[in-house]
Amino acid sequence: MNMSLSSIVRRHDPLPPRVVLYGPHGIGKTSFGVSAPSPIVIRTEDGLGTMQVPAFPRATNYREVISAIETLYREKHGFETVVVDSLDWLEPLVWAHTAFENGKSTIEDFGFGKGYKYADEYWQQFLDGLNALRANGMTVICLAHSNIKRFDAPDTEPYDRYQIKLHERASSLVQEWADVVGFAHYEIHTVETDVGFNKKVQRGVGVGNRILSTEERPAYYAKNRFSLPPDMPLSWNAFVTACSAAYEAAAVAQPAPVPEPEMHGLAQQLEDMDDEDLAKDEQAAEADERSEDEAVIEAITD
Repeated sequence: MNMSLSSIVRRHDPLPPRVVLYGPHGIGKTSFGVSAPSPIVIRTEDGLGTMQVPAFPRATNYREVISAIETLYREKHGFETVVVDSLDWLEPLVWAHTAFENGKSTIEDFGFGKGYKYADEYWQQFLDGLNALRANGMTVICLAHSNIKRFDAPDTEPYDRYQIKLHERASSLVQEWADVVGFAHYEIHTVETDVGFNKKVQRGVGVGNRILSTEERPAYYAKNRFSLPPDMPLSWNAFVTACSAAYEAAAVAQPAPVPEPEMHGLAQQLEDMDDEDLAKDEQAAEADERSEDEAVIEAITD
């Protein structure tokens, strides 16, 4: 592709979103995931219950998870969404594989927390595989449970918050990778109750509404790259409706009008290249992009 100032765009061609949804058990994370279009579930736990949706057999080791990703990449199918249920049940499989590949019995046998650093390689392979599916047009949804951890903020006193139930290294990789990290929780209000003797206490009262939060707050981690509302109902329809504005804006993005400067040296040589040379370069670039995805799948399945 011939790079010039006229080729600059304000937005890239939108790819399907990479979503991480975490929250307490039983709140509806799996229901959210399988409500996406044409889902297929990669299971590391028995979270489907009585849901009648296509799913691979429950993976009992890391290689089976990678094999499922490879199958979706290489074989023709009509699935539009891959749902990983769940990341925190995948983590022990990653640890076991890391230990095996390095001649250890457990992740702790590396000593001084070094095993979790070695595990980064296999987490990255897993995420790269999901990226390859996304490049093929699949939406990616990863589910996880939550737990409450101490958060040491540099500008305040430490406090507790909800976070993804993963080792901090894995959690960081997943958070950086995802386009959306949503926290699923119940809507709770506090009421003040008189308990007598001129004393009052604050009590939390739930109203049953399930909320998907997409912006970070002191009580939980969340993020999004689509300028989504900070809170919305926990449903796929509400989520995709909120995302649609961002995707529509990207679809109509036009090249940014930038005046062409005078060309010198290498730029002038490029201008002198004939159209046939440029066409060959563009074809080579497209082939390279496809081969990169192929290389990812080859690497993680070796």
